[in-house]
Amino acid sequence: MKEDFDVVVVGGGMVGAAVACGLGGSLLKVAVVEAALPDAFTPEQPHDLRVSALSIASKNILETVGAWEGVTKRRLCPFRRMRVWETAGDTEFCSDDIDYPELGYIVENRVTQLALLERLQAFDNVELMCPASINKINYMAEKSSELTLDDGRILSAKLLVAADGGQSRVRQVVGLGVTSWDYNQHALVIYIETAYGQQDITWQRFVPSGPQAFLPLTGHYASIVWYNSPDEVCRLKALSNNDLMSELTATFPDCLGKVNAILGTASFPLKRQHAQSYVKPGVVLVGDAAHMINPLAGQGVNIGLLDAAALAEVLIEASGQGLDLGDLAVLKRYEKMRRNENLKMMTVMDVFYRVFSNQLLPVKILRNLGLGLAERILPAKNKVMRSAMGLEGNLPKLARGKSIV
Repeated sequence: MKEDFDVVVVGGGMVGAAVACGLGGSLLKVAVVEAALPDAFTPEQPHDLRVSALSIASKNILETVGAWEGVTKRRLCPFRRMRVWETAGDTEFCSDDIDYPELGYIVENRVTQLALLERLQAFDNVELMCPASINKINYMAEKSSELTLDDGRILSAKLLVAADGGQSRVRQVVGLGVTSWDYNQHALVIYIETAYGQQDITWQRFVPSGPQAFLPLTGHYASIVWYNSPDEVCRLKALSNNDLMSELTATFPDCLGKVNAILGTASFPLKRQHAQSYVKPGVVLVGDAAHMINPLAGQGVNIGLLDAAALAEVLIEASGQGLDLGDLAVLKRYEKMRRNENLKMMTVMDVFYRVFSNQLLPVKILRNLGLGLAERILPAKNKVMRSAMGLEGNLPKLARGKSIV
């Protein structure tokens, strides 16, 4: 039996679910195909290791599609300050300087996903198919594509949305190529309990081996990220908690405070990847399927949610104009909104990473001078802050808090 849909979103993670929520309440018939639901949330459970620093723009998107309440009723940590430093250079950003209550929010990825999937249940035009696996993708550029699920259902889609991650099966099947390279560094994530109470600051210190970052969580808890060579991260992960605690105490700055306990660790390689095109007739890439960015400033999820907001806006407008959703001219509108913006963010993060990883004396002098100037030149400092909050550039309507349906 074949079921016809206007849009089939492959992947019900944060970005895929945000696309569907953006289309919720419209005249479009939408399906979301996801392999597994995230575990249910309980307030007493430990924090997940996978967290994101959601920007103000991301909060606006979630709020406008009705999912932010699902985040706030679970768990989040607002932060007001952000500090970046290295030897002689130091700058601290504060939301008070631009009259915002917060710079952003540290939220567990599962909490954001649960809030979005919960919100999907309110939309009559959106069907969540989960758990569901795809057996076959039959891509047809000039007419509707077909997905065959493991239970035998066949879904016909005027538009396929690839929200299935960095190793996107949809992207591979339709032949959209990527350019990618590794940074030859890994990030070790360590979930800790600190002696400090609730904190409202994130910080990042640069040392020759790589950045050291701190992300506050609720209460006495925090997530720290230790960038280093793959071999060194492997060595650190193999240590006992007591030995790892000793390494942390010896290596991280005093502002980390006393670490009472190490509660969990995980690691991942640093990689940059960008699709050579985001679109083909009848198919479009969003989130990690389109781009993977250095996690230095935590912008990966944020630019993915901006993708979702922009795509939903373009599709709603095209539907209102009676246009074919899979038409390349329609999809190019989305690509024009997002690809160059994403490339700029990826390039800035790449340059920032490479400059702060360089130990040549002239480069060290220039970057310390740059941090010092950033601290003293308020207009430039405030613009950097607004950019990190997702408030600069060509923003989709949802990111500005405006409804599109």
